[in-house]
Amino acid sequence: MRELRGGRGSAIALTLGLLFVLPGTGASVEVLERTLENGLKVLLVEEHKAPVATFHVWYRVGSRNERLGATGVSHFLEHMMFKGTPSTGPKEFTRIIQRNGGWDNAFTGHDYTGYYTNIAADRIHLPVTLEADRMANLLVKEEDVRTERDVVLEERRLRTEDDPSSAVVEEMYAAAFKAHPYGNPIIGWMEEIHRITREELLQHYRAYYAPNNALVVAVGAFNREALFARIREAFGRIPRGPAPPAVRSVEPPQQGERRVVVKREAQLPFIVAGYHTPTLTHPDSFALEVLASVLADGKSSRLHRSLVYEQQVALYAGASYARLTADPYLFYLYAAPLPGKGSDQVERAVYAEVERLQREAVGERELQKAKNQLEADFILSQDSIFSLARQIATYEMVASWRDWERYLPGIRAVTAADVQRVARTYLTADNRTVGVLVPLAMKE
Repeated sequence: MRELRGGRGSAIALTLGLLFVLPGTGASVEVLERTLENGLKVLLVEEHKAPVATFHVWYRVGSRNERLGATGVSHFLEHMMFKGTPSTGPKEFTRIIQRNGGWDNAFTGHDYTGYYTNIAADRIHLPVTLEADRMANLLVKEEDVRTERDVVLEERRLRTEDDPSSAVVEEMYAAAFKAHPYGNPIIGWMEEIHRITREELLQHYRAYYAPNNALVVAVGAFNREALFARIREAFGRIPRGPAPPAVRSVEPPQQGERRVVVKREAQLPFIVAGYHTPTLTHPDSFALEVLASVLADGKSSRLHRSLVYEQQVALYAGASYARLTADPYLFYLYAAPLPGKGSDQVERAVYAEVERLQREAVGERELQKAKNQLEADFILSQDSIFSLARQIATYEMVASWRDWERYLPGIRAVTAADVQRVARTYLTADNRTVGVLVPLAMKE
């Protein structure tokens, strides 16, 4: 494990303050960006509307960075990060935060692992010190690996093994990605969770949990210069690590529809169809975002109105576009048939709505409604300091936080012709991977 060493000599490699004004709202977000000599990037936003703060440390590592045979190691390591250091005992991180009126948690994605604390602004020094400590001095004990493995396995059982719809989505992703690790579940395959070792967890920690592979984001009622001084004092001592291994996998173009069938005990069928689409750095990403909103944003959206209200063939129907990813991901449609309706009938109804969008340009009123909804969601989410910090951090992890600034102008520039074009380009049968749940009778 890395040791804390050195002193305040970690000078700032980059100092930058930027003011981002949300167009047409009058609201502004001033982001102070600085990078330490050891490579740690820091993004700070002062927000004094309430005496609270949120402090995040994110690492550029997720299931995308895992090798075959060790899927789930990033998520497993997230659990181990709460097992303590030589100076902080097991679960003591959370107890210290809770004793001071705050709460903390963590999450793992395909592209990143994030840790955060929400706390009174005058106590923000606590997560600064604690996060720096476990970045450098995590203890990974064999007995903790054994006990935490059971926790992770139970989490997988609850999320996937005991949820037929989630199991179908997992199989659909596995079929959609032949080469890229996005096809692996973030939590890992059950068999591989069983065999992950302490040595693999330590190797993963040493390879990816270094300041030059991390990001600190804080938003709240603090003095940003004073907070930055604390961050520099705590994290600037940690030495830069070696450059993490690059992800070189590239998913080849799909050349025909793929289908997977999952037979599980369930009460109703379920279908999901995923289409390969570009990520946020591609100009089509804005039109795809609007397309997903037209199809599935609210009860007046096309899929819900047609399949649930008018045809009455589906219990629910929706769509999602995963725009914020490091590499191209999926746009997917899903639906669950009503009792007595077949999955093939519902699947045809879903594709009919897509084909209608491909034939006929969306009307101006419907287009503007979708864009207004996306804009409102984007702006209103920033009322929460946690959501604002998470937005900034996510953009920085997968591309650059400055792409966050471009979201509203990009959405506003989308035309009806753009929506029709991306529907025709990406939502095609040859670019589609379909997952179908075939219910088996429930056992007594």
